[in-house]
Amino acid sequence: MPSVDTIYALSSGALPAGVAVIRISGTRTIEVVESLCGAVPAPRVASLKPIRARNGLTIDSGLVIYFSGPASFTGEDCAELQVHGSRAVVQMLLHELSGFHGLRHAEAGEFSRRAFQNGKMDLVEIEGLSDLIVAETEMQRRLALEHSEGGQSKVYDGWAKRLIHARAMIEAELDFADEEDVPGSVSERIWNDMELLRDEIDAHIAQAPIGEIIRDGLKIVIAGEPNAGKSSLLNALAKRDIAIVTEIAGTTRDVLSVDLSLAGFSVKLFDTAGLRETDETVEREGIRRARDVISRADLVLLLSETKMGFDTLQELNLAEIPVLKVATKSDREDIDSDVGADVAISTRTGAGMDHLLHAIASYLPDLSGVTALSIPSRRRHVDALRQASIALSDSLTLDQHGLDIRAELLRVAGDAIGRITGRVDVENLLDVIFSEFCIGK
Repeated sequence: MPSVDTIYALSSGALPAGVAVIRISGTRTIEVVESLCGAVPAPRVASLKPIRARNGLTIDSGLVIYFSGPASFTGEDCAELQVHGSRAVVQMLLHELSGFHGLRHAEAGEFSRRAFQNGKMDLVEIEGLSDLIVAETEMQRRLALEHSEGGQSKVYDGWAKRLIHARAMIEAELDFADEEDVPGSVSERIWNDMELLRDEIDAHIAQAPIGEIIRDGLKIVIAGEPNAGKSSLLNALAKRDIAIVTEIAGTTRDVLSVDLSLAGFSVKLFDTAGLRETDETVEREGIRRARDVISRADLVLLLSETKMGFDTLQELNLAEIPVLKVATKSDREDIDSDVGADVAISTRTGAGMDHLLHAIASYLPDLSGVTALSIPSRRRHVDALRQASIALSDSLTLDQHGLDIRAELLRVAGDAIGRITGRVDVENLLDVIFSEFCIGK
């Protein structure tokens, strides 16, 4: 149901800025633009106009663009006022808008919510738009763009249509079995496709870890004994001083983190307390937190100066987590060069750092040659897809049950997919049947 209120808000970034964009959406948009600017410009034509308060005082001069609904972002009448981005101008303009009857300041995400309610965007596209705004790496940009432009939604819509078609065939056999135009063997027409669809969904789910890494970053934990060079490595990779580095063992008591960009991917790097037995209360808590973040890592960089130090790995229980053994302080003459490490580095001289980055990059997803990133990126997507896969599997295996039960399972699968995009509607299955068969000639 369309909202009665017309909403407005600053739609651009933080002030001050070169340009500030005030967005207005709702039924009173034309009235507001006429009052502020004297006349409404032609739709989608940028017009330079003075913007005045209702007492005639000029607030600023700026570009005014009007979008006639439904051909707008929200599907309603919209306008954008592009003014100089000073705090004084924006504050005055927002104050003036607040004085109009029927206008109110938009709530967080309300423009996008109206776009969804008016059928301009589905939930996947809106989530993609949100991710695009905050994207920091190339892969995050590509994934968000794929979702915001509807690439992912096309995949889900295609699956939903196949499920609707399968249900329509079952309804045709159940309700119109005596008609000559209705196929007599549903299994030959739909069950092979439903098995193929189930396999496609399972393959899609299998790509979820890649989407999670792209969106949330590869979680890398630097672990090892005290004074193994963990904080020095964090500072070297971040190229700034984040962690305190001293010769005193146990300096790091908490988990420190920094976000990096590597090969277009986001990498979240965690520095942890040195792993050892201690009676010191604060350090013990730091070690507990270190073990907790290690258990949730995508990759552990286990640092040590000696071969014995890598024995720490045995007590970490990292059977499911990849571990990269890194020998540190390789520039020191008293360091054994044969410690059984995967890579040797010196943060003081920079030796081996390129090798280490190359080794880390090998744990990133290989997306070379991939032109489209139609992969799930959120937990709710994966949960709904798994529900759809389970329902499809049940419909395929319960062939000893009636077609009505198997059709209900297909409906459950279709609803699960529809919840991803927000398009769970009551489909008119008879429309599909009548479009394909000449029932009731």
